[in-house]
This record gives sequence, C-alpha cells and structure tokens, in this order.
Amino acid sequence: MTPAPGPVRTCIGCRQRAAKSELLRVVAGAGADGQPAVCPDPAGVAPGRGAHLHPTTECLDQAVRRRAFSRALRVQEGLTVAPLREHLDTSTDTTDRNWSSSS
Repeated sequence: MTPAPGPVRTCIGCRQRAAKSELLRVVAGAGADGQPAVCPDPAGVAPGRGAHLHPTTECLDQAVRRRAFSRALRVQEGLTVAPLREHLDTSTDTTDRNWSSSS
C-alpha cells in the first residue's frame, strides 16, 4: 500500500485515513443562535482544536451517531451540527450542478 502524499488524517465519521486535502476540518464555534456548534473550516486556519471529516452527509451522520464531535473537539456541552450540515448541503448542491452542466 502506497502512503498518501502529504499529511494524513482520520475521518471522525467513518474512521478511515485519508490525505488531509481530501477531508474537511471542523472546529467548535458558536452557531447563529449563540449555542455551541460544529463549524466548517474549509481553509483550515481557524484557531482551536479541530477534527477532520469526509465532506459527505454519510460521514457526518456516522459522526453524529457515534457522538464523535464532542469527543474529538473536547466539548462537553451539546453541540449542534446545523452549520456543518448547511455547509455540506450547499457545497454538494454546487458540485452536483457543476458536474451535470459539464456533461
């Protein structure tokens, strides 16, 4: 097996290792209502502890089921994943439109 080029991280949803560039970094932040939330960090520069996730709703759902966000981000309070789910939905919609228009 050939090692992936560059840094390798583990997806907190499916627990598979992948190149850092293939994963989406998430951090604990505040949602629109001021409650603790899991926020996407596509640039990978937000301060604080981060975790990595494949940018798919399947890995997001697995991470929620396993309660992986609070463990990985070391936040004991209830985290909402609404900002992350919204980010994945909008990025998936854009990707689908670009893919179908190029066919």
